[in-house]
Amino acid sequence: MSQTVLVTGAGGYIGATLVDLLLGAGKRVIGLDRYFFGEELLGDTLQHPSFSLVRKDIRAVDAGDLRGVDVVCDLAALSNDPTGALDETLTYAINHAARVRTAQLAKQAGVKRYMLASSCSVYGSGDGTPLTEESRPQPVSTYARANLQAEIDILPLADSTFTVTALRQATVFGLAKRMRFDLVVNLMTLNAVQKRKIFVTGGGRQWRPIIHVADTANAFLSLLDRAPSEVSGRVFNIGTGEHNYQVLSLAYIVRESLPFPIELEIVPDDSDPRNYHVSFERAERELGFRANKTPGDGAREIYEALKLGRIDTGMRTITVKWYQHIMEAKQLVDRLEIGGRLL
Repeated sequence: MSQTVLVTGAGGYIGATLVDLLLGAGKRVIGLDRYFFGEELLGDTLQHPSFSLVRKDIRAVDAGDLRGVDVVCDLAALSNDPTGALDETLTYAINHAARVRTAQLAKQAGVKRYMLASSCSVYGSGDGTPLTEESRPQPVSTYARANLQAEIDILPLADSTFTVTALRQATVFGLAKRMRFDLVVNLMTLNAVQKRKIFVTGGGRQWRPIIHVADTANAFLSLLDRAPSEVSGRVFNIGTGEHNYQVLSLAYIVRESLPFPIELEIVPDDSDPRNYHVSFERAERELGFRANKTPGDGAREIYEALKLGRIDTGMRTITVKWYQHIMEAKQLVDRLEIGGRLL
C-alpha cells in the first residue's frame, strides 16, 4: 500500500518541490499550508489524483489532519532571517511551538515517521573549521534559534514506534514553482540578468554551504524508507562538502555561468554575522546522500527561465517583503472596516 505523506509548508519553495517528488514516487500527498504565496503556483499538481490540498495554519493542526498519515514532512515555517526578525514572538509560535505540537499530535495519532526541516543556520558563526552535527550550535538570529529549539524539543519524542529525524539544510538555491529571490545564488542571478551586476554583501568572505532545492527535497524522499535504527532521534546536515563556498566565490561562479559580461560590486559595510563551513560527511557516509546540482547549474536554469518569462520576479518572490505587504494590507483593511464591513 502506498504511503500517505503530510507535507506542511507545501506551498513553499522546498515544499512544492517535495510534493512533486513524492507524487512522482507514487506516494499519496496531503499538502497543508496557508498558501500565502498562492496555491495556483502548484500548477498541474492541484489536479493530481493522489494530491489533496488543505488550506490551514500550522498552529491550527489537529488530530483529524493526521488521521491515516504515515509520514509527516514538517516544512511549515517563517523562512529566513529577515522574515524571522519581523515578529520574534510570531516566529517562535510558528517555527518552534507549532512544530513541536504537530510532532506530538503525529505521535499520538500513530504516525510512524516525522521529519523536521531545520537549517544549517543553527551553526550561526563558526570558527572556520567544518562544523559537524556534534558541533555546538551558535545561532545568531531568531529564525535560527527557533529552529534549534524545535530540534531540542522534538527529537526526544523518538521511540520504538515513532521515528524522528531533523534535517539541517544548507542554503537552498535553484528554480522552483514558488520562486524565491531572497537566497544568495538566486538573487545574484536575478541581479546579473536585470542589472548586469552582482552585489556581494558583507565583504564576501563569509562561508555558506549551499544545496539545490531538488537535492534537498530528495533528501526527505530518501529517508522515507530508512530503517528507524539508522535515522531515528538523529540530526543530519544536508548538503555536500564540495558546495561550501565563500560568498565572493559564489559571485564568481554565477558570473562565469552566464553568457554575458557582469560586474561585481563588493559591499563590505553590509553586516552579515552568519559564517559557517559545514561538514556533510554523516549524510554522505551513513545515508549515501549526495547533492547533484552545482550553483552554476542553478544560475543557468534560472537565467533560461527568466529569458523565457517563465517565472515571477515580483514582490512575492522576496519572502519578507511579501509578508510585510500582507501585514500592511491587513492593517489597512482593519482601519477602513466599519461594523464588520469593508464595502
